[in-house]
Amino acid sequence: MPETRPKTTPKVLVINGPNLNLLGHRERDIYGDQTLDDIYALLTARFSNISFHFYQSNSEGELIDQLQTAIESDYIGVVLNPGAYGHYSYALRDAVAAATVPVIEVHLTNVFRREPFRAVSVIAPVCWGSIVGLGPLGYVLAVDALLEKAKVTKSAR
Repeated sequence: MPETRPKTTPKVLVINGPNLNLLGHRERDIYGDQTLDDIYALLTARFSNISFHFYQSNSEGELIDQLQTAIESDYIGVVLNPGAYGHYSYALRDAVAAATVPVIEVHLTNVFRREPFRAVSVIAPVCWGSIVGLGPLGYVLAVDALLEKAKVTKSAR
C-alpha cells in the first residue's frame, strides 16, 4: 500500500558572509556582474521544490548565529559562502563543526588562483565539501549535492 503521509518540502539554509552584499558592484573583473539577488533568483527558479532561507551578514557573530539554527533543525543542509572569514575564523569553523547537517563551503572565485592567504580555508576540514571557482553555478551544485545526500541518508534508514 502506498504511503499516504504528505511529503515535506526540503529546506536549505544559504549563508553569505562579508562583502557579498556588494556583488555586482565590487571588483566586477573578479566577481562578475551578478548580485546576491541574482543568485537567489537562480536557485529558487532551479529548485522550485526547495524552501530556501537566505541570509547575508558582514558580522561574524551573526553568521555564527545563523549556522547555529542548523543544529537540530529540519534543514537538509547549509550552503555557506564565508567570504574572507573562511580563511581565518576559527569561531565560524567551530559553528560549522557543531552543525548536525552537512555544510558545503562555496567560493565564487578560484581561491587557489588568487592571493596565497585565500588558498587556506580553516573551515574546509569540517565541511562536507567545498566548491570553488565556478561562480553562481557553485551554489547550484551545492544544493544538488545536499539533495543527493538527503536521499541517501533517508534511504539508509
